[in-house]
Amino acid sequence: MRSFLSTQNLPVRLIRLFVGLFMYGIAIALMVRGNIGLSPWDVFSQGLSRTTGISFGVCTIIISAFVLLFWIPLRQKPGFGTIANALLVGIFADLGLSVIPQANHLLLQCVLFAAGLFLLAFATALYIGAGLGPGPRDGLMTGLVRVTGRPVWMIRTGIELSVVVVGFLMGGVVGAGTAVFAFGVGPLTQLTLRWLGVNLHGKNPKAAAVASADAVVPGLPN
Repeated sequence: MRSFLSTQNLPVRLIRLFVGLFMYGIAIALMVRGNIGLSPWDVFSQGLSRTTGISFGVCTIIISAFVLLFWIPLRQKPGFGTIANALLVGIFADLGLSVIPQANHLLLQCVLFAAGLFLLAFATALYIGAGLGPGPRDGLMTGLVRVTGRPVWMIRTGIELSVVVVGFLMGGVVGAGTAVFAFGVGPLTQLTLRWLGVNLHGKNPKAAAVASADAVVPGLPN
């Protein structure tokens, strides 16, 4: 497993990317069906979906495309993984939502949310390890940090507070799961990165730099 995940072989990295994005979309669907709270960006997608009647996954793709427009003035350059992320996570999330039933009891809600959170952390480790470009939201944050000179925590907090408030006002679910996500996804992602042997400071400087940018906001493929 360790040698598989540490390889710089392009076909293997592509497999890792697509498997990671698929798992990420399914993880989001599990948390949506848990209905006890989502990540800030997913609250935004859910709120937009409920307001417009467009599917959750399509709203995720629309938001990703909109975020990528902000990369232009920030002079951020997308990688292959960036485009794949923007297009596929929403598709896979809709796929998951089409087969995963809504949880109606608190215990089942918690189980679905926990499963989604753990799966998302694992998927993030796979995606980061591919080193093929940061996600749209990650690139927005790192670009703003570079341009403004503000600390990461300030930019990240500002962005996520903004999207979660807008999403909540549009009908997105903010709950205990949102807080659990905020505090839990980082440590879980770090654990799975170590478990899968993904080295963010490996021999490939470019891949390591890209992965490090993603790792600043673990849990966003996005």
